[in-house]
Amino acid sequence: MTKTRLKLLLTASMYALLVACGGGTFIPDRAPTSPRDVSNVPNAVPRDEPKSKYGNPAHYEVFGKRYYTLNSSKGYHEKGIASWYGKKFHGRRTSSGETYDMYAMTAAHKTLPLPSYVEVTNLANGKKVIVKVNDRGPFHDNRLIDLSYTAAKKLGIISKGTGTVEIRAITKNGHYTTPSAPVTHVTNDAYVGLYLQVGAFGTLTSAEQLKAKLQRQIGDAILIAPLKKPEGSLYRVRVGPLANVEYGDSLARQLVDLGYYDAHIVVE
Repeated sequence: MTKTRLKLLLTASMYALLVACGGGTFIPDRAPTSPRDVSNVPNAVPRDEPKSKYGNPAHYEVFGKRYYTLNSSKGYHEKGIASWYGKKFHGRRTSSGETYDMYAMTAAHKTLPLPSYVEVTNLANGKKVIVKVNDRGPFHDNRLIDLSYTAAKKLGIISKGTGTVEIRAITKNGHYTTPSAPVTHVTNDAYVGLYLQVGAFGTLTSAEQLKAKLQRQIGDAILIAPLKKPEGSLYRVRVGPLANVEYGDSLARQLVDLGYYDAHIVVE
């Protein structure tokens, strides 16, 4: 490894650790003491920018887990859980080298190149924002993106701390980076498909064996969700649907105690 690469890796890891401690993940964060009216704060404006000199190593490690940064945001489209970070990190340096401003429309992501621009949709109410990804995090297994205070406020997730979201990379012209069918948004969290995925197998027999084992250990509903792929079917063993994110986090910790270390929340 070159000295330059090592320096980048250490820098990314250091700031990633800072972000990992916030965003409602491990140490509770805070909203501003005297909140501003952010209703008129405009979306981030996507534009072509070179990759940041910092925060874009090929890979980095946080809490013993390795993350691989993407070469491009093109085609990125995912659903998951959003959290937010605010006053605790206001004014600190982000992984990209920019200063974190909780009143700006920004976000942290584990693998997207810095900077990237994404559209974030709250699946519970259909509200949308566009943010600039300029930081690393959140380093919680069941979180997909950490939004700035203002972005989270505009999406309506500040009070709950988290929200189920859809994220799509966007270009400077406001176009998605890959075609996709329109998503029908719901108006109630209870109708968002929230599951805890415990394993995925290439054979139905293996999936059924895990399902039977889980049924002996926990009292929740367990299902097998097949996924057809060009290379063959994948059988995903899931618990749910879950009542909310908090219960999913609690159940994930219970499953770790039972020896299931890869359980994670998925949104469909």
